[in-house]
Amino acid sequence: MGLMSFFKGVGEKLFGSKEEAAPVEKKEELKASVLLAHVQKLGLSFNTLTIKTSGDTVTLIGDVDTQEESEKIALAVGNVEGVHMVDNQLTVTTPEPEAQFHTVEKGDTLSKIAKTYYGDMMKYPVIFEANKPMLTHPDKIYPGQVLRIPAL
Repeated sequence: MGLMSFFKGVGEKLFGSKEEAAPVEKKEELKASVLLAHVQKLGLSFNTLTIKTSGDTVTLIGDVDTQEESEKIALAVGNVEGVHMVDNQLTVTTPEPEAQFHTVEKGDTLSKIAKTYYGDMMKYPVIFEANKPMLTHPDKIYPGQVLRIPAL
């Protein structure tokens, strides 16, 4: 899947003073462990997963069964405050076409996004389902967030 870019200053706040106060090497290990715990907490599926961090860049290494799982893991770590780039090197057991991605802008709603990509605003549940468990409610999206837009 390669590199994905995210807005560094927006997203879920997972990092705190413990990571910031640690020496550089330890800081990167702590950030990686916090991101792995976040993926596990969301219940995202993987066979193997190693997360490495270097500054504001996260590298994902391992293997997953589906392209959807790969994309969801990349979005879960990318939509965290302080992450700017995700280098998704996950190997997919059953390759399938990649989804499109949309960066939420001010005034966007899932209905508006569905209208843009599918021509039908009532298809917003497809986008909502494609972004679970990162999304907990269709109205809870924010500018700068990156969403999966699967093919219909």
